[in-house]
Amino acid sequence: MGRTRILLNGVRDLRTAETAEAAGADAIGFDFRPGSPRHVDPYAAADVLSSLPPLLWAVAIYVDPTLDDFLDAEAVFPAPYTLLTGDEKDNLVRRIGPDVIKGIPLDLSTLDTQLRHWSDIEEVCAVLLEAPCDFDWNASLANLARSITLTPLRVVLTGGLDAQNVGPVIEALRPWGVAQSLGDSSEDLAQFTPFCQAVRRADAPE
Repeated sequence: MGRTRILLNGVRDLRTAETAEAAGADAIGFDFRPGSPRHVDPYAAADVLSSLPPLLWAVAIYVDPTLDDFLDAEAVFPAPYTLLTGDEKDNLVRRIGPDVIKGIPLDLSTLDTQLRHWSDIEEVCAVLLEAPCDFDWNASLANLARSITLTPLRVVLTGGLDAQNVGPVIEALRPWGVAQSLGDSSEDLAQFTPFCQAVRRADAPE
């Protein structure tokens, strides 16, 4: 199987970016969403971007931006990937693309419809399925496996994943990637290293 990509969202400074890269991150997300506890200014993010190791991807995170707001931020911070986490309309997603990762709340009752919809928009290169805090991954693995197998989209999973449960989730679903988000606690970053280690163990051949 392929290597599971690891995304750490909520990075605001170079030290955190370097720590994430050393832990095993493939990509880091910079949060431009107003009101987010990990919000970062595009100019500050650009300073970090200019010093990133060459194989560490940057992802710019937005929620319902206007096209002008996106273009203004992109002019300062030209990230390779854009994560849209709101109710963005199809036309806006197309204008912002290519290489859009579309964030979708993980709801099993609507998941197949959502995956079919976004797979028809060529500017969407992946979907990020964000589970609610009380989501039962173990009880949902069979349904998720069916949906993920049927979609042509790359799938990134996030929400309630940690070093203890991410391995079985990867082994059952084989997603393209998994993600964690930093909060305000310094402990979040300390937990990222064992998370990455658990992902790599799940990737390793038996």
